[in-house]
Amino acid sequence: MRTSRKFYLIAIFSTIIFNAFGQDENKEAAKQIVEIANEAYFNLRVILIANEQYVQAADMDPENVEANYMAGRTYLETNSKASATKYLLRVYEIDPGYKFNILYLIGQGFQYGLEFEKAIEYYTLYSEQLNQNTRRSGEDFTPQEEVQRRIYECQNGAEYVNAPRDYIIENMGPSINSEWDDFAPVVTADESFMAFTTRRQDGNTNEDVFDDMLYYEDVFYSTRSGDKWTPARNLGPPVNILYHSSNLAISADGTQLYLYKSQNGGDIFLSEKNPDGTWSEPVPLNDNINSTFSENSVSISPDGNTLYFSSDRPITTDKTDLDIYYSKKDGKGEWGAAKNIGLVINTEFDEDGAYIDYDGKTLYFSSKGHKGMGGYDIYKTIYNEETKTWSDPINLGYPMNSPDNDIYFVSTRDGKRGYYASAKADGMGFTDIYHILLADMEAPPKKVEARKIEQTKPPAPVVVPVQEKPKPVVLVLKTVDKKTRETLETDISIVSTGNGKSVPVKRIGSGLYQAQFNNETKSQYKITVQKSGYMYKNIAVSVPAMTTRNNKIAKQVMLDRIKVGYSSVIRNIYFDFGTARLKSSSNPELNNLLKVLEENPRYIIEISGHTDNVGTKEFNLWLSKRRAQAIVNYMIKKGQSEGRFLVEGYGEERPLASNDDEKSGREFNRRVEFRVLRFKQ
Repeated sequence: MRTSRKFYLIAIFSTIIFNAFGQDENKEAAKQIVEIANEAYFNLRVILIANEQYVQAADMDPENVEANYMAGRTYLETNSKASATKYLLRVYEIDPGYKFNILYLIGQGFQYGLEFEKAIEYYTLYSEQLNQNTRRSGEDFTPQEEVQRRIYECQNGAEYVNAPRDYIIENMGPSINSEWDDFAPVVTADESFMAFTTRRQDGNTNEDVFDDMLYYEDVFYSTRSGDKWTPARNLGPPVNILYHSSNLAISADGTQLYLYKSQNGGDIFLSEKNPDGTWSEPVPLNDNINSTFSENSVSISPDGNTLYFSSDRPITTDKTDLDIYYSKKDGKGEWGAAKNIGLVINTEFDEDGAYIDYDGKTLYFSSKGHKGMGGYDIYKTIYNEETKTWSDPINLGYPMNSPDNDIYFVSTRDGKRGYYASAKADGMGFTDIYHILLADMEAPPKKVEARKIEQTKPPAPVVVPVQEKPKPVVLVLKTVDKKTRETLETDISIVSTGNGKSVPVKRIGSGLYQAQFNNETKSQYKITVQKSGYMYKNIAVSVPAMTTRNNKIAKQVMLDRIKVGYSSVIRNIYFDFGTARLKSSSNPELNNLLKVLEENPRYIIEISGHTDNVGTKEFNLWLSKRRAQAIVNYMIKKGQSEGRFLVEGYGEERPLASNDDEKSGREFNRRVEFRVLRFKQ
C-alpha cells in the first residue's frame, strides 16, 4: 500500500472517531485517537501525522498520560522540538514515574527552545536521579555522560545566544526549499548554479518511499540570473536513480559533481558535465577514498589536488563515529592514501560536512562535539603552512548555529556569504537551505578553552557588577519582497502592546532597520511594516529585559505584492460577542487596511467573513456576512467608494483548521479575509 493512501486512511479514521463523540466522551475518543497515532508512529513511521494525532488526543484529554508523553516525544523528532515541553511537563505533573528519563526529555525541550537555564535545571535533576539508580537501564534510560554533554551544550548555548553574531540569515524560499528535507547545497564560483539534495515528493525519481517512510534522496538544481533563483528541478538520470542519490560537492567551474550513492555501505562518485549540458554516468572514486564503511561528504581544494571527506571507518576498535579525512593526488593524478585529519578537528563525536574555502587553508566543518550548543554546529579552522597544523576550531556562533542540526556550509568566492542547511522551527520543511551574510567573519579567531565534559557542573549564578549599566536590546529588521527576495524600503512602526508607546526606528542600510529597547522586564511589541503596492504585515516580537551583555534580535519580514488574485487573512479585528459591532481595538488594523485601499484605488476587493461551527449554520452565515459588511461600512465612512467592494459571508463553510479545538482550530476559523478580484474599469 502506498504511504499516501495510508496517510489518507489514518486521517479519515481519525475524523470519524472525532465526530462520533461529544464533549462528554472526550476521554474515550482520546484513547482511540492514541491507538491510531500508535499505528502511524510505531508501524508506519509517519512522525508528523502521528504527532498531530497525539497532540489532538492530549488536548482533548489533558489527563491522558500516554497521549501527552507521545505528543512530547514526537515533537522532539520534528522541527518544533520546543513544543514538547508543554506535554512532557503534564506527564511529570500527573505521574513523575511514568518514564524514568522524563526529566531528561523535558530538559531537551527547553534546550531546543533556547531556555538554557531551565534545561540545565531539569538535566541536573535527572543526573541526581541517575546517581540514586546506578543499575538502571532500558528504553527510557539516558546515560550520565550524555546528560553531562547536554548540560555543557546549554552552558555554551547561553554564552552564544547572549553574544549573537551579526549574521543575516535568509530562507532560500519556495524556489529551493520544500516541505521535505532539503540540504547539502553546493554552488559554482560564480553562483550561477546550485545543486542540492532533497527528499521531496514532487519531481522525485522514485514515486515510492524508503524504509523510513520518507521519499528517496534526489539531486535537484537551480540556476541564478541576477539575484533570483529559478524553481528547482530534478537533475535527472544518470545522476539520479530509483534509490538514494545525493550531491556532495561541485567544482568551481561547475563541470564536476561529486555524489553519494548508497552502495558498498555508502560511496563517493564523480559525474562530469558533457558538452551538451548532460551529466556523465557517475563512477566511484578509488579504494583509497571509498571503503566498506560509509563516506558521507566531500570538498575539493581550489587547486583540485586535495580532497576532504567524512567516513565512519574505525581508527580504533572502539571508535566508529564520523571523522574527517583527507587525500592528496599522486604523480599519476590518482587519489592517494586517506589520512585522518587529526584530533584538533575530530572528536569522540561525529564530524561531517567538511568544506575547504577558496583560499585553500580555511576549513569549515560540522561537529556534534567541540564547544557546541546541540546537534551539529558549524566550525571554522585555519591551516598554518609553516607549522603544518590546524588552528583550534571556532564555533561560528548564534544564530547561525542552534541546538538542532546546522550542517553542510559552503562559502562564496568573496568570503562574505554562504549557504548551509538547518532545521529551524520557522522553516518550510524538516531541513531547509539558508543563505547567510557573514557580517562579522573578519573577527580574529579565539582559542577555545579545553574542557572535560565529565567535570562540567551547572554554572554558578552570575553576579552583575553594580557599576555596569544595562545595555539596550537591539532589533535589526530586514524587509524583502516575498517572491523575489529583493530588499524593500518600507515604513515601519513598533508599538508596545502594554502601554501603547512607540519605539523609534532608524534605517541603517538598504531594506535594513534598527530599533533599541530599554526594557527592565520582558515586554511584547507589535511591528507593522508597510509599503505602497504591498500588503502590510504585522508581527509580534518578545523583547527580553536589558542585561549588561549585548543582546541582538534579527528578523526578516517578507511582504506580498498586491495584485489580482491576492488574498490575505486580516487578523486583529474584534467584534462584540455574537454581534457585528466592531470594537475600537480593531481601529489600528482597519486603518492599516484603509491605507492599502487608498494606495491601490483601481482594485475591486472582496471582504469575506468566516466563523467557527459554534451555533447554527444559518446564524453563522448571517453573522459572517454582517461582520464583513461592518468592515466595508468603516471603509465607506473613511471615504472609500461602496462600488469597489464585494461583501461575502461564508459562515462555517471554509474552515482553516479543525473546529474541535479552540486555540488551534476555532480561533483560526473566526476571521475576515481580503481578496483582490479585478481592476476597476
